[in-house]
Amino acid sequence: MSDFVRILGIDPGLNHTGFGVIDVYGSDIRFVTAGVVHVPKGELFERLHCIYENVLKIATDNQPTFAACEKVFVNINPHSTLLLGQARGAAITALASAKLSVYEFTPTEIKQAAVGTGRANKAQVQSMMSHMLGLPENIQADAADALACAVCAAQSFRMVQSMDAPKTSAGHARRRKTSKNRDAWEVAIRNKIK
Repeated sequence: MSDFVRILGIDPGLNHTGFGVIDVYGSDIRFVTAGVVHVPKGELFERLHCIYENVLKIATDNQPTFAACEKVFVNINPHSTLLLGQARGAAITALASAKLSVYEFTPTEIKQAAVGTGRANKAQVQSMMSHMLGLPENIQADAADALACAVCAAQSFRMVQSMDAPKTSAGHARRRKTSKNRDAWEVAIRNKIK
C-alpha cells in the first residue's frame, strides 16, 4: 500500500447525503472538499437517482483511492430504516460504478475514531472535524459525518499499514507479548480494509 491515499466518505440520507474528501499522507490528514447533496422532494425513484448521479459525479471529480460509508443501523421506525438503506444502496452503487472499493463502518466506530467516544453527538463531530482538518468554522452536520467516516477509514488504513510494515527484532518481541484479543482485532481490521 502507498503512503498516500485519497478517501471519499459518504453519510447517506434520503433528504441529505453528506460527502467529504480527505488526503492522507502517512500520518497527516488534509481536507480536500466536503458538502451536502440536498435531495429534492419527489417520487422515491427520482430521489434515489439524484443520490446516485451526485455521488457518481463527486467520485468522478475527486478521483479517490477508495470510499467509506456509514453502515445502516436499525432504529425504532422500520420504514425509516428501509428508506435509509435504499439511499445508502444508491450511494454505494454510484461508488461501485466509479470502480471504487467501499469500506463500511458503524456509527459507533466512526464517532470513536473521529471524537474519541462512540457516543459523541453531531455538534461534537462537527467541532472535531473543523478542528482536526483546520477549517475556519463548523461545517454542515452531514458533511462533518461524511468527513468523520473518511477519517475512520484513514485510521483503519494506517493501522493496516503499520501491521504490514517490516518488523524489527524488538518489534517481534513486543508482538509476542500482545494478547490474543489484540491479534484478533488486528485480523478483523486487516480484513475490513482488504
